Amino acid sequence: MTVAFATPRRIATWGTATILLTLLAGVAVDRLRSREQSIAVATALTKGDPALAPPIFRRYGCTGCHTIPGVPGADGKVAARLEGLRSRVYIAGTLNNTGDALVSWIVSPQRFQPDTAMPATGITEPEARHLAAYLYAH
Repeated sequence: MTVAFATPRRIATWGTATILLTLLAGVAVDRLRSREQSIAVATALTKGDPALAPPIFRRYGCTGCHTIPGVPGADGKVAARLEGLRSRVYIAGTLNNTGDALVSWIVSPQRFQPDTAMPATGITEPEARHLAAYLYAH
C-alpha cells in the first residue's frame, strides 16, 4: 500500500484544482441564472410558455424553412435563422419587435406583408405565444 504525502507541489495542485472547480461552478450558476431570466422575460413579453414550443414548431413545419436554436432537426435554410430574435429591432423588416407583433406575424404574416414567402400555417394565437416565448428566450 502506497501512502501519498501532502507535499507543497500536491497542495498547490489541489489548490489550483479547487479554484478551477469553484470558478466553473460559478460560471454554471451564472449561465443558469441568465437562462432563467431570459425565460422569465420571454414569458412576460409574450404570455407564452417556451417549453411548449418545440413540438409546435415541428407540427407546423417551421423547422423545414427555419434554423431554430435548440430544436432538433430545425436546420432549414429557406428562411431567416430564428436565433437572437429578442435583440432585433424589426420582425421581417416590417414590424417593430414586440411580443404582440411577433405573435400577430406568426399567426398571419400576409396581413403585414402580402408578398411574404411565409405561408399561412394555421397556427393559433395561443400556439404563436408559445413560439414567440421560445424565440425570445433563445
